Amino acid sequence: MNAFARDPGRPSRWRFDGWIAGIGTKSGTRVVLGHWPGSPFGPFSDVMLEQADGHRLLLAPDRRTADFIARTYTFDEVRVVPVEVQVGADHWTVTAGELLGLRLTVGRRGLPGLALRAVPGALAARPSWTVVTDPVARVLLGARTRGSAGGGRREWYGARDLRPITAASALHEGRDLGGLAPVDPAVRFGFGSTPRAPALVRVTTTVSVPRAARHGTGAPAADA
Repeated sequence: MNAFARDPGRPSRWRFDGWIAGIGTKSGTRVVLGHWPGSPFGPFSDVMLEQADGHRLLLAPDRRTADFIARTYTFDEVRVVPVEVQVGADHWTVTAGELLGLRLTVGRRGLPGLALRAVPGALAARPSWTVVTDPVARVLLGARTRGSAGGGRREWYGARDLRPITAASALHEGRDLGGLAPVDPAVRFGFGSTPRAPALVRVTTTVSVPRAARHGTGAPAADA
């Protein structure tokens, strides 16, 4: 999905269409996967990790995506490595070079997922729709769907489906992170958040980048 721009002097909006998976582990490390078949950069995936000691790590497949993400969120370390995702009906497998191996088992959607799927996709993807979804997500899921990001940016999450993650295994630099656990405490990458209960969310994410700050953001040129 291509990015699009507003009138001169107004922010540019970059749209990413795909999935976000968020899990906690028994070791205390929390992992957030972004899998984006549609984006201004073309298809890509990235992984954010926050360790028990608070160290925040981004794994991104190339420098352009790494720069854009690092200017939207906050990390202590950024590593550029190939991030590969294999998607099955109920299992997702993620490999980030030799740094991370992750396997997720996805369960059947419950009432929240069914409710999200009932909303027309075009409506769910609109930033204005988050006025409705944000208070509900805060109360029911412990997550947010709109807010301020880094560098004067704003961000909106248009959730379109939700399925629970029922099992996970993860190796980080050869270390077993332990079994599945809630995303607790919440990750501290910035505005970005995930439900406290491990989940896979189908989402359209919109990032608003101030025009005055767009050069050097890592974003591709916007459509006129």
